[in-house]
Amino acid sequence: MGTINIKPKRKQVKMEGKVVFRNLYGRDELGKFSPLVLGLGNIGQKSRRIDVIAATFDLGGFTNFGSQVDAHLSMPRFLQEFLDWLFESLKAEFVEKEFEEGTQLYTDLPFLAKFTGDGVLFLWDTENMNMHRICNVAVLADNICGKYSREFVPKAKKYLSLVPKELRCGVACGMVCSVGNGEDYVGSCINIASRLQKLSNLRFCFSQRGIDFEKGMMEATAKSYIVKRVSIRGIGRDERVLIDKSDFEKLSKKDKVVFKNV
Repeated sequence: MGTINIKPKRKQVKMEGKVVFRNLYGRDELGKFSPLVLGLGNIGQKSRRIDVIAATFDLGGFTNFGSQVDAHLSMPRFLQEFLDWLFESLKAEFVEKEFEEGTQLYTDLPFLAKFTGDGVLFLWDTENMNMHRICNVAVLADNICGKYSREFVPKAKKYLSLVPKELRCGVACGMVCSVGNGEDYVGSCINIASRLQKLSNLRFCFSQRGIDFEKGMMEATAKSYIVKRVSIRGIGRDERVLIDKSDFEKLSKKDKVVFKNV
């Protein structure tokens, strides 16, 4: 996303024998308005394909928060504290062991973080990740969603109104293609992750495609998830997803209808 700072200049021109003022763009200014403003570099260069696991975090109720009276007074503080909290929580959840020389993580840090307007998209390169580490991403993302409601929301409510009550997350594996210089990526797994976090008021959901959770999770952890069949708009009518049992039990009967038994 590029900021466009191309403005016209107030100049005198002759129209029908009269001198009038008009806002005019010079040739140089108009020439600057091109795909380069997107900040993607050379879009025409060869794309790189990368196998990834995508996690899309989305603030449930953010639209309502942004529509409150004088939202511009609350938005900066909320976003600053939320983003600080999210990144710190990711680091904290991923810590496996501390050494004097450094910190060992359950899995590598993501190679891409992108602000989406009401959340953040993260991409991890899975080329050198075994199934255990891939599943770690999903489970730890689930943990972060729970911590948001328990830890972040109560503190934020002390000084802000209409705080988004939930942090939702969708996770999916797949292949992405780089755009331009690699500042952005496109791929169906990103779309799947985005759709999953909006699925039937569910807080957390991840696609089973490419994920062997029985192999990658500890037995006790695997038992806390159940496999369901769902229809994902624009993706498929018979997709398998894993959801947290406790989250599923909290859904209304109407919301549960979306999920079919395998």
